[in-house]
This record gives sequence, C-alpha cells and structure tokens, in this order.
Amino acid sequence: MNKFALIGHPLGHSMSPLIHEKLFALSGLSDTSYELIDIAPEDMAGSRGLLESLRGLNVTIPHKQAVISLVDELADSAQRYNSVNCISNDGGRLTGYNTDCDGFLRSAELLPIGGNVAILGCGGVGRMIAIEVARHGGNITLAVIPQDVKNAQLLMAEILAKCSDASVRIADIATLEGSYDLLINATPVGMYPKVDACAVSDTVIENSLSVFDVIYNPTETLLMKKARALGKTAVGGASMLVYQAVKAHEIWYGGQFSAEDISKIIIDVENAVDSMNK
Repeated sequence: MNKFALIGHPLGHSMSPLIHEKLFALSGLSDTSYELIDIAPEDMAGSRGLLESLRGLNVTIPHKQAVISLVDELADSAQRYNSVNCISNDGGRLTGYNTDCDGFLRSAELLPIGGNVAILGCGGVGRMIAIEVARHGGNITLAVIPQDVKNAQLLMAEILAKCSDASVRIADIATLEGSYDLLINATPVGMYPKVDACAVSDTVIENSLSVFDVIYNPTETLLMKKARALGKTAVGGASMLVYQAVKAHEIWYGGQFSAEDISKIIIDVENAVDSMNK
C-alpha cells in the first residue's frame, strides 16, 4: 500500500482526506491511504523515519519551516518561500515543495493579478500571494492594521529584493482608498464563526473590479457576498485548497485531472463545509 498523510499540530477537522481521496479515485489508485498524523513540535526533529515511510505527504502549521532540515532537497517554490507544504519520497530521497503558490495562481487564473492589486494582510498566505502578484507584474498595495506595519515593511523589502522592478506601497486597511482590479483578502476576518465581519468598507469593494478571498469557511464570506451583489467576480478559498492538492498529486505520481473533475471536487468541498456548519 502507498501511504500518504498530512502532518501538523494540532490537527482538528481537515478537508484534506476528502480532497486527496477523490483525487486518488480519479487516478484509479485504489491501493492508497491518506491519514492525518499529529506531530508535536518537540517531536518533529526525530521524524525523518516517519517521513521515509510515506510515499508523499502534506505539511501544515507549525511544521512548514521545521521540516526543511529533514528533507534532502528543496524545489524552487519551497526555496522562494522558505516553506514546505508538500514532500515527495522518491526511493528514500525527500524533496520539499510549496504548492500553496500553485493553488493560488490556478484558482486566480482568470483574475487580473497583473493589474492594480490590494492585498489585505501580510501574514504567511498574504506574503506568498504578494510575492506571486509581484512576479506576475501586479502593482501591489499592502493594506494592514497599524500593528502589522513593520511586518508589511519587511515584506515590501523582500518583494523588492526578489522583484526589483515591483511596485509596492503600504496602506492602513481602515482608511484604504483607490481603485483596484483585484482585492484579495488574506486575513482571517470573515472566517467562521465570525461570518458577519468584513475587512474593508463597502466603498473599497465598490471600487474593486474583482475579489479573491483565501477563506474557505464559510464558502461565501461577507466580502464575497457584497462583491457578487454588485455584479463582481468573487472567488473563495476552496478552489485554492483543491488546486494546491492537485499540484501535490502531479508531483507525487504525475497525476492528471480535467478541469471538470477539479470543479466537481471544489463543489464537494464547499458542500462539505456548508454541511459542517449546519
């Protein structure tokens, strides 16, 4: 049996088994298993043997950096972010990847990431998105709360170090102004159970042509509802979650999936999230 797993701590309810089992089924791989393995931070350093026992694995918080010392090689994506969320095992040689960036880029494929882009938040996912937007020529506004200005300044310096011709500015999220081709929420504001919260004013939403929200629970955040009510395109986090998993299967065994099959899995994830909240 080929064993796959998600490692992290603590591991509560996860959509990963649902997604990966469907992808394995679509690939005709019945002799596989996907499990959740909770590894405490103090036990991570001694987990190389466990990693070698798996054909492939996903990595979530708090191990995305700690696991780097346990792999033999880092792909470009993992080097770029100094973060690993996917590992392949090729005959005992472990290679670390970051498929979060692939998940974002594929789910935002039809959105104008090369235009004027406002990114709300500058944490882990906000950092990744900002760098990818810069790599694709977008003009970036990092909109943050006052406590995060220093972190935003560090991110701005990192972006300019990686993309010297990038356009980046920092703004207070509470007084954000301007017109944007794309508004991206990379904060937890609006996440279940606090579903009545929205990170920006209605004016900012009105002045944005499209919206991307990394949150997948709820499947339609208040930000997305407001954008759609104005006739704007709004994409939620479930697609990003599924596409990063799709990339993992491509890495692990060369999996190939149709757009139709991926869309069905995204809908399955959204239905599962909705059922979970009832």
